[in-house]
Amino acid sequence: MQIIHLSPFWTVIVDVCAWAFFHLVISFGMLKVPDRYFAQKKDWFQPKEWEEDGKVWQKWLSIQDWKRHLPDGTLFLKSGYDKSRLNGSDLETLEQFITETKRAEVTHWLSMLPAGLFFLWNPPGAGWVMVAYAVLFNLPFILSQRYNRPRLERIHQRKKARTQLNKESRPV
Repeated sequence: MQIIHLSPFWTVIVDVCAWAFFHLVISFGMLKVPDRYFAQKKDWFQPKEWEEDGKVWQKWLSIQDWKRHLPDGTLFLKSGYDKSRLNGSDLETLEQFITETKRAEVTHWLSMLPAGLFFLWNPPGAGWVMVAYAVLFNLPFILSQRYNRPRLERIHQRKKARTQLNKESRPV
């Protein structure tokens, strides 16, 4: 329910500034969350059966065609882990990348939550536009993480198994 009444000009200015504020605060806050939190096996990070280990996003949305065009947050924040490309294939790099896909997913889920606050100074129609913006802006990033993570985890598991096998087969 709108309780603050602004002119259309000031409403747009407040909306833009509020979204910039929320995106930055949530993003910087998530950078402070220790990696060990994301390294845990949490159910919500696991692919759902219906996602077919991320394949459903390619089948339904052709995610491979557009995900590379999504900007990485490090372009704007000038800190954090650049997920625009995999910078190595060793176990440690893969583990860090997987951790960062989880951080990014949570960041974008949390970035949708403030949308309800926009009803405080926007008329209902504009408030719903802000909700739509929050979903449409963040959902591609969430889907990209949910598409990439199962693929990275399969590579990680194969590499880990191969490393373990090599250790066991070496003469002592």
